[in-house]
Amino acid sequence: MIEINLLPGARKSKRSRTASVDVRALVGEVVARIRDPYLIGAIAGVAVALAATGGMWLYQSRKLSSLEEREQVALQDSTRFAAVISQRSAAEASRDSIQRQIVIIKWIDGKRYVWPHLLEEINRALTPYTWLKSIKQTSAPSTLGPEVEAEVAAGTGKNGKPKIAADADSAALANSVLTFRIVGQTVDYQALTRFMKQLEASPWIEQVKLTKTELVMAQPTNKEATEFTLEMQLQKPDSAVIRRVPINVVR
Repeated sequence: MIEINLLPGARKSKRSRTASVDVRALVGEVVARIRDPYLIGAIAGVAVALAATGGMWLYQSRKLSSLEEREQVALQDSTRFAAVISQRSAAEASRDSIQRQIVIIKWIDGKRYVWPHLLEEINRALTPYTWLKSIKQTSAPSTLGPEVEAEVAAGTGKNGKPKIAADADSAALANSVLTFRIVGQTVDYQALTRFMKQLEASPWIEQVKLTKTELVMAQPTNKEATEFTLEMQLQKPDSAVIRRVPINVVR
């Protein structure tokens, strides 16, 4: 039996409304795109970037936490040891002051007995038939104070001064060597020669020079004698030859 559709547009519209989605084609298209190397590289780059960002964030967080803990420990230690550091600084300042005073005292004490040592050495070197008329210092007195002399001699006075001032102090101390003159008389030239040799052999005296001789009439015997003038200077002796004895006061 043959049927003739007199309304052909009705079935076509009905079929278009009920048309289904082709899932197999859609899946095939997605798989085809995934096989594209550029897309795979982009996805892999994004994944690596996300992993690196997460790792860096975790590392920085742990490092920041560790630094904060160390900062807290350092602050606690600083607070705890502040008093100890202050006491140590005060003790070091007191130690330096005491050492400086000891250096000054030693320097003054060492120079205090210079003339007694010199007189003892001159008396020991004096020969028979020779007598002295005068012993006089010929060098100018030092313009440096005992504190400056002690610091320059010990090498501790240059820290707080400019180089020019420190060099000036050192030069002044070097030029302040004690020199002195001995005037005496003798009736024997050989006695004068021995006297000069024994003075030169002393650890306290050096550079003994005969600067003048003349014939004079010795008093009160009114006999002819030779008056001589000797120039010499102080020599810094070795510590082994310095003798100190206690002074006993007898009442």
